[in-house]
Amino acid sequence: MKNNFDIIAWFFERLFRYRNRCNVSVFNSLIHLVCYIKGVKIGKKVVFNGFPVVRRYENSDIIIGDNCLFNSAKNSVRVGLQKRCTFVTLRKKSEIVIGKNSGGSGVILLAAIKITIGNNVMIGAHSMIIDNDFHHSDPNKRHQNIDIPARPIIIEDNVFIGTNCMILKGITIGENSVIGANSVVINSIPKNSIAIGNPCKVVIIKKWDLAPK
Repeated sequence: MKNNFDIIAWFFERLFRYRNRCNVSVFNSLIHLVCYIKGVKIGKKVVFNGFPVVRRYENSDIIIGDNCLFNSAKNSVRVGLQKRCTFVTLRKKSEIVIGKNSGGSGVILLAAIKITIGNNVMIGAHSMIIDNDFHHSDPNKRHQNIDIPARPIIIEDNVFIGTNCMILKGITIGENSVIGANSVVINSIPKNSIAIGNPCKVVIIKKWDLAPK
């Protein structure tokens, strides 16, 4: 027989799930409409739990594939979120392209050139993916906002990025790889790797068994 504390825990767990379902059912269609008005291209069965921040520069693209999930509501995940998902293109012709069955919680994607995220990619809470430096390292150019270094980012299929990670410009993360929590990725990571740290380094390369069970 459950004690009183177990009953209370059961109640709040059900409340958490019910609140999220209600949040999605009430606001998801409205968020889709707002994204459509802002020129975001969204696939089928995309779910937004809470309102993301979307800033699309003119003549740029933000494309989200089928069956993606992005959590922005403060209590949409058990760890809680301090910020909303953010999708920003900074220049003309810049792109954010997200494949099918991918998603994240409180993630920030900022593209001056292009950020490509593959299929089945999981991005942990509060991680940032930024393909540019925002300000030039040369002090003579820093305040003029010119020639800011930027290079595309590619995250391949089946990648898992832990919480509070930062992925910087010019990076490719190979398929099936795992990036440990709080990592800062400044060099490309080969496929089938487990990598962690600041700077992020490969600690294991493993041949995953991806055959159907």
